[in-house]
Amino acid sequence: MKHFVLAFAICALAAAIALERSGIDVAKLTPPQGSITYTDRNGIVLGTILGAGSAHSNSVALDSVSPIFLDAILAAEDARFWRHGAVDVQALLRAARDYAIFGGARSGGSTIEMQLARLLSPSVILSLSKDDGAGPRSEIVRKLAQIALAERIEVASSKTAVLVAYVNRVPMGGNVYGVEAAARAYFGEPAADLDLAQASLLAAIPNDPARLAPDADWQALRARQRYVLHRMVDLGEITPATANRAFAETLNVRFADSGIDDAPHALFSLYASGSLSGGRVRTTLDRPLQRFAQAQTQNVIGALERYHVTGGAALVVDNRTGNVLAYVGSPDYFSNEALGRNDGVRALRQPGSSLKPFTYELALERGTIRSTTILPDVAAAYAIPGGKLYEPADYSGRFSGPVRVRYALANSLNVPAVRVLSDLGVEPLLARLHALGFAHLDRPPAYYGLGLTLGSGEVSLWELVQAYVAMARGGSFLPLHLTGEPTTPRAIGDPANWALVTDMLADPHARAHSFGLHSVLEMPFPAAVKTGTSSDFHDTWTVGFTRDYTVGVWVGNFDGSPMRGVSGVTGAGPLWNRIMLHLYERNAEPPAFAPPSGFVRRSICATTGRLASHATTDCAAVVREWVAPRDLRALRARNETAALRIVFPANGDTFVLNLTTIALQRREQQLSLRAIDPRAGVHWSVNGKALALDASGNAFWPLRLGTWRIEAADGKQRDRVTVRVVPPPVARPGFTFSKGHD
Repeated sequence: MKHFVLAFAICALAAAIALERSGIDVAKLTPPQGSITYTDRNGIVLGTILGAGSAHSNSVALDSVSPIFLDAILAAEDARFWRHGAVDVQALLRAARDYAIFGGARSGGSTIEMQLARLLSPSVILSLSKDDGAGPRSEIVRKLAQIALAERIEVASSKTAVLVAYVNRVPMGGNVYGVEAAARAYFGEPAADLDLAQASLLAAIPNDPARLAPDADWQALRARQRYVLHRMVDLGEITPATANRAFAETLNVRFADSGIDDAPHALFSLYASGSLSGGRVRTTLDRPLQRFAQAQTQNVIGALERYHVTGGAALVVDNRTGNVLAYVGSPDYFSNEALGRNDGVRALRQPGSSLKPFTYELALERGTIRSTTILPDVAAAYAIPGGKLYEPADYSGRFSGPVRVRYALANSLNVPAVRVLSDLGVEPLLARLHALGFAHLDRPPAYYGLGLTLGSGEVSLWELVQAYVAMARGGSFLPLHLTGEPTTPRAIGDPANWALVTDMLADPHARAHSFGLHSVLEMPFPAAVKTGTSSDFHDTWTVGFTRDYTVGVWVGNFDGSPMRGVSGVTGAGPLWNRIMLHLYERNAEPPAFAPPSGFVRRSICATTGRLASHATTDCAAVVREWVAPRDLRALRARNETAALRIVFPANGDTFVLNLTTIALQRREQQLSLRAIDPRAGVHWSVNGKALALDASGNAFWPLRLGTWRIEAADGKQRDRVTVRVVPPPVARPGFTFSKGHD
């Protein structure tokens, strides 16, 4: 009788406490953040990112759980669940009797509601149960706290909602919580597919999760499984024969996946996106390639340590699908000293000259340049806000004079690139870069100015590689992805011009002046590549592609400190070289790039851009170049006239007189005058006054304020241009430029 009174008193007190507080509808609780196990494209585990509280947990609806498991867990933990309230008085009386007689429980008295209460508020219940020692009083106080919270749950929640909340939170050994996480962790399949043997084994674990986890005491777990099966027989849910067959079934149980072995930056990036709720996710990554890229990143960055280099990142993409095959965010994710948790694939850095190809492609598309255009690589100044002059200079510190488009791009010359952008316009280029996925170039065109083509903005390696994949695909833009299927591509620009730019970037002889022959940029198979180095050597890049793959590499320091004289070819280049070669170690070499559609290859003069022939006498060098049909007709007509032509300066050019340079450096600001002529002996005059030539036959004119008529003559032909020289503009708020290298 006294046991009944004690139990009744406990229930009455707990109910009174619960009634004083509002009910808890567990259906409205935020589900626990799910853990996700990621695999590579072949199903090999890369790692698991745990949910909140460092737990494997996945929330699923009740119809996504095998009914057999629901029967098993209720048989083991609360057989009268559907018939009682928050408290099963019958079970509680039995537990109270056991405490009084034996000093401990012989059978459980906790209902599913009470267990859920403990799971939802463990700290409160544990704190209420602490006293001077273990014993009946401590257990009674703990039960009282559970019952009070269980009553609040019972008041506002349906039985179905209680069961859903419970099976998604129940401890299943180690840091695994919920039946879905347990089914995937221990059997590699969803909870909906559990059979009787699997379900009864999992239903055995919650009785003592620490001891009964599959990797703890296997014999104890099997004994508890037998008990669960017997309970199901007693309740009439299965037959003894069925129980015996289930117990005899061989189960391939594995330890729960934990930790991250590969691609930590990629996995955390996926997890942070919040697009996946939990479970097991197949990525596009290739683990062997991922491990190779990771090891080579560590090796290359280690070799550059004496040049104050600690960071690097690499991205490898399948051009056909946009699948990311390897994603290295830093040499060592766990290196606190090198700030390894920073993700170099997603970090925003200045891209240096790696944006130049997009400038040239758009200029070719819009007709501001042609494949045969001769660009001036000479000293030039552009007025910018603030009464300042922008004077781009090449990485080498020297000028090359008149150069072809191919030569200028392949050798990454800054002055011609700025000239091309000046004629093209910053706004059209910025719009094109936005179309190519450079979302972080979000300032107005005036903010970047002409330095945009040299890297005055900030982009990520992900964005840069994505744009190069579009180039490799002939302007077919396909967003990169780490999971799922590729989206529908969209066309950007003219495929023929993309192919022409690709051909220029794949020409080892065209870039020999800046990079030499047989550099790390040269592959034994067709590959297009571009480097970039930002101002003061803060960032170095190498991005290149074959018909099959695109590989992008960034090398620098996550703390923003500069490297010591490390450029794109010496910093990022070696890592790019190793990864690209590795891609074809066991595969057939990639096919050659497709020629630009509609173009024909012809011999032209390297310094004039005119068609070369046996009758040509003024070509210092003859080169082969792809020429569009419309341009070929114009070149033929031009060759027939063989007219004398001034190529620099151009008619209508305006130059700003740099008074500061003249005053401080005590040197005149001069123009190098250039003309093309089938005959030798060009003479120059400015406003009718003859200019003297230097020892090499070159003409230089010192700038003076005003309007000037510059004339070239060879005795039979003349050509003239008119230019203006103006003072610096009035000072206004200005902006800065990245100098851009290689």
